[in-house]
Amino acid sequence: MTEENKRAVLCPNCGKLISSSETTCPHCGLSSPTSKWKNNPWTKGISDEGMLIRTIIAINAAIYILSLVLYPQGMSMSMNPLTMLSPSGSSLILLGATGTYPIDQLGRWWSLVSANFLHGGILHILFNMMAFKQIAPLITREFGTYRMLIIYIVGGTLGFLLSYLAGVRVTIGASAAVCGLIGAALFYGKSRGGVYGQAVFRQVGGWVIGLFIFGLLIPGINNWGHGGGLIGGALLGMAMGYHETKMENITHKMLAQVCVAITILILAWAIITGLIFRIAG
Repeated sequence: MTEENKRAVLCPNCGKLISSSETTCPHCGLSSPTSKWKNNPWTKGISDEGMLIRTIIAINAAIYILSLVLYPQGMSMSMNPLTMLSPSGSSLILLGATGTYPIDQLGRWWSLVSANFLHGGILHILFNMMAFKQIAPLITREFGTYRMLIIYIVGGTLGFLLSYLAGVRVTIGASAAVCGLIGAALFYGKSRGGVYGQAVFRQVGGWVIGLFIFGLLIPGINNWGHGGGLIGGALLGMAMGYHETKMENITHKMLAQVCVAITILILAWAIITGLIFRIAG
């Protein structure tokens, strides 16, 4: 056996050590696990659940701060908790708020993605990030980090797509994406069954009921976005499966990488064009 054949590498799908001469991973069955196309940092991607969750929260926080400083004169300094430290409407539109106005009047279809990272006040972002931090570990544990990313990004986009079709004029917030994760958790609990599955379904179902009541009582809540996120997340969870029915594979990883790349490009475009417009104005 040559020195090359003795060299061990990590399978890009299951992460276990295999010989570089393997044509199929003996652990997960991935074909050509040592190919450069599959075994590289891009396809290996994110494996640290905690780092992933902190990164998403940090991106939301950074864009929220930017929305405040972009038009500081329009920032709300009200002591009302619901409106405290609210960015100006101009900032939110420039940075990618979505709805019938940005899409129909400005042609910003990409805002269906960017709006998931914008927030209308300090309580808005705090509640959304607290909810995300609570539900995300469950989804990463049962679905994996890659499927969690897909559900978060695509679920939020589908939520805002439904709210657009329902005629919501302008909307923002990570709640549609968070509802995507909640929808996936509902599917998981109902599908898995058993004591654990039933417990997950009951707990997450309680969140949905609370969310529905909250949406009825508080004005300005985008219930269409929440409902679209729930439905989208459940459908995505059903389509992709969870660990006990189907392990994450290279397709999930590549789809997650595509979602991340598109999101980064859209956010970069929104921030750069927003800054250029602000400076020019």
